[in-house]
Amino acid sequence: MNDVLYTVSEVAKLIKTNPAYVYELIKAGHLQVLKLGSMKIRHTTLLNFLEKYEGYDLTNPNEVRKLEPGGDEHKS
Repeated sequence: MNDVLYTVSEVAKLIKTNPAYVYELIKAGHLQVLKLGSMKIRHTTLLNFLEKYEGYDLTNPNEVRKLEPGGDEHKS
């Protein structure tokens, strides 16, 4: 097996967010983890997550929405 494991903090840095948000993604069931002392995310799991949700607004992990083509992604 040649798969890298990331901590929640490492994933947060990779996707340019904070660990609390990564925990929200996990709790909402969008990001699968392994519990090995602390939660770990496989590299391939992270890549699959990014592919699956490309084109979606995950600002609120409990209300995932498809982005509108040509929409303003910077709206609050």
